[in-house]
Amino acid sequence: MTSTPAPATTSPAAPASRSKVPGGDVPGRSPQGVERNHRERTDAVPERSTPEETPRRGTDPEATATAPATAPAPVTWEELVTAALLGTDRRTLPPGVAAPGKDAPAALLDAAARQTVRRRAGLLPARAATRPDHAPHDPRPPLPAAARRRLAQLLAGRSSPPAAGGRRGTAPDLTELLPQWLAAANRRRFQAPPALLPALLDAARARTDLRPQALAFAGPRGLWLARLNPDWRFALRGASGGSALPDPHDAAAVKSLWEEGLFAERVGLLAAVRAQDPAAALELLAGTWPTERAEDRLMFLDSLRSGLSDADEPFLEQALSDRSRNVRATAAELLSALPGSALAARMATRAASCVSLDRSGRATGGERIAVEAPHECDADMRRDGVSPNPPGGRGERSWWLGQLVESAPLRTWPHRLGDRTPQEIVALPVDDDWKEELHAAWCRAAIRQRDATWARALLGAPSAPPATGPGTSSLAERAKLLTTLPDDERAEWVAAFVAAHGLSEAFQLLGVCTVPWAEPLGRAVVDALDIARDAGSYPWSFSGVMGLAERCLDPGEAGRLQILTTTPDEQEDASPGAAGYWSEAFQRLVGTLRLRAAMLSELSEG
Repeated sequence: MTSTPAPATTSPAAPASRSKVPGGDVPGRSPQGVERNHRERTDAVPERSTPEETPRRGTDPEATATAPATAPAPVTWEELVTAALLGTDRRTLPPGVAAPGKDAPAALLDAAARQTVRRRAGLLPARAATRPDHAPHDPRPPLPAAARRRLAQLLAGRSSPPAAGGRRGTAPDLTELLPQWLAAANRRRFQAPPALLPALLDAARARTDLRPQALAFAGPRGLWLARLNPDWRFALRGASGGSALPDPHDAAAVKSLWEEGLFAERVGLLAAVRAQDPAAALELLAGTWPTERAEDRLMFLDSLRSGLSDADEPFLEQALSDRSRNVRATAAELLSALPGSALAARMATRAASCVSLDRSGRATGGERIAVEAPHECDADMRRDGVSPNPPGGRGERSWWLGQLVESAPLRTWPHRLGDRTPQEIVALPVDDDWKEELHAAWCRAAIRQRDATWARALLGAPSAPPATGPGTSSLAERAKLLTTLPDDERAEWVAAFVAAHGLSEAFQLLGVCTVPWAEPLGRAVVDALDIARDAGSYPWSFSGVMGLAERCLDPGEAGRLQILTTTPDEQEDASPGAAGYWSEAFQRLVGTLRLRAAMLSELSEG
């Protein structure tokens, strides 16, 4: 019997190097590292030969003379991925992938499996990456253990799932408490736990409202870590990142960081120097101003709001000729906040030519304010920051008039309008339906110039209906006016507004009040919520105010509010199920207040 030839032997592939690669990937254990570091180099590793391709020992070399001199180029991983994404119906398989008796999708998957094995087995040693510098020292004290656990819980955002029907249930919303926790930790100057820095930076990346407090808490180590991950590059430009800044009085160190530091470090440095020595900060900025990028100039210029004084006027006047429109507009806004500046005087002259007192009805007590809006926006007005092009829906003349009046010093008007007080001026009738435009411009001027006297006149009595009261009916403008008042006076005004008008129009006003709310304001809000519950109102109509109450009420009020967590009897004319909703809302409010109290207590330990 003729013996069957032994199967041809194959040449085993060379053993792969077990060298450790940058990032800690080891061959055969971390295919992700293999694919990331050696995609191109391993494509050339040949597959194992088949019996037909490899001659047995002793075979005559001439017998294989007809074999191809070179093998076809191996299929790359990118080609396989492209074919899979487009589909084999739309993309022809790369050469060598198609196999007899197999349909195209199966052949593609087989080729991908072979390629994966080759890529894992064919790892070649790579040059080690440069080790990063050591993380800088953070001199702040570490968090107490309980506070560290609480931060991990807040960053994870763990809370009870919504109840059936989309109801929020009674569990506190942890994600809404993170900003308050960060602010409290920063006030106590605690150090961020290194293990939680990645989660903290991820949270700040997802929520821009967290960034100032999160980056301050992350400190110098957070900024160091942000340099190693492109996803966190916002930390290198958005704020100082808590980096260790030199002493503002150390001129050499300040100059070195200003000239060589990252943008975020330079912003933090300028703010720190400005707080200690405004003149030195201005000199620092003026020294490099011509070489700064437009977007950087804008942010640096905005830092001059802190400590703004007449000493800044020459620099700001030069900035009015900047090549960036946004820089020019910001410079004009800052100059208009200086009542003694040359720009303010120019604006006062222009505005006074447009607004005057009509005395034709004086004998009958009918004096009025007459308005003649500008007919053009000339080059000088444009240089002083007046935008010539109105937004949609606004007329050109009213647009120009508003900009002139809001940029003019408010002290212009008492003398111009018959030596009247701001309250008397606001009460005067205005000709030709210009009242709304004129009062809105005065509101913006009071906000810009931080003039509490004019703000009180434009706000009027809190009991007055917003639509018919003095000043502006815009709740957004009223909220901004309130920021010019002292904290206690602001809370009293809003409390009286809530008592007179309820909560339906108070949301924006409540948002500008100092946290925690003063006792009169907190009592007014809770009383209004209780009244709404007793009236059988829909509770979700007050969800925004209830959320504010959870974050802003004094945590010490939790005990007093416990009685509101009970479920009252359903009234005949009440919304179906409203009583249960209200009970859940008050339970969540009380639970959140107690959680906030616990958070503050944990930060006070140790």
